[in-house]
Amino acid sequence: MQPGISKSLIRKNFNLIKSPPKPAWIKIKLKNKEISSTKEIISKNELNTVCEEAMCPNLHECWSKKHATFMILGDTCTRSCSFCNIKTGKPNTLDPFEPYRVANAVKKLSLKHVVITSVDRDDLSDGGADHFVKTINAIKNKSPHTTIEILTPDFRKKHECIKHIAQADIDIFNHNLETVKSLYKKVRPGAEYEHSLKILSDIKNHKKNLITKSGIMIGLGEKLEEVISLMDDLRSVNVDFITIGQYLRPTINHHPVIDYHTPDYFDNLSRIASKKGFKMVASSPFTRSSYHADEDFEKLKYQSY
Repeated sequence: MQPGISKSLIRKNFNLIKSPPKPAWIKIKLKNKEISSTKEIISKNELNTVCEEAMCPNLHECWSKKHATFMILGDTCTRSCSFCNIKTGKPNTLDPFEPYRVANAVKKLSLKHVVITSVDRDDLSDGGADHFVKTINAIKNKSPHTTIEILTPDFRKKHECIKHIAQADIDIFNHNLETVKSLYKKVRPGAEYEHSLKILSDIKNHKKNLITKSGIMIGLGEKLEEVISLMDDLRSVNVDFITIGQYLRPTINHHPVIDYHTPDYFDNLSRIASKKGFKMVASSPFTRSSYHADEDFEKLKYQSY
């Protein structure tokens, strides 16, 4: 970020940059699918989901199958990433009963595999790591056979967090790089590319057989060679699974879409990633971190043990 220019000013200036028109393959055709029962369970337990907060294009499909990605640690993030639609500001006090409500919802939805993510909580001494562990324990207590995937923030400057999480009963650890290194200051202010790689390396060191996963968005202005370099960086820390999806601009005050990539482009990235040695690759315009997470885990677990 240039000296003297605030994050808020940069965010406001994004509305001066127009994104190209959406091509046919990126337009969503919503089908009349029944999602009310999933929505009722989530609402009754007063929970947040990244499906809603991040305006996921796959919400109708996933909720019709009673799949939802729960977002813990409240609904307010202490970061201001230019791609993200989640509310930014001063978070409320941590809710000690949230882990148990998540566990109740998981039980009610009869989930065989669940994904738990969170906002960034730089205000907490451990970044919310212990709250993750309590949520995992609560789920296992009520649904002992449910497999658990967590998608964590970077816990920047919070020591011992990854070691603490590694002791919990998780099946997949996911931390998204989100974008290539050169775009971090514009896309992920407050985060560091090398630190995110270190998290993925550290969790593997603490729990050797744990499946690790990371995801990126493309269409933010990155170059193909930068994406390939990012793949090499992830493989250097033994990441097993990479997800690649098209960035979609939530509002005109967010980072513009620079390119809409074709399905063929995503297929090419999938072939490149597979040759790099990833055990699993999900690459398509609508791919998101937790999209088809249950099905992908079933495929992955037999390769990893």
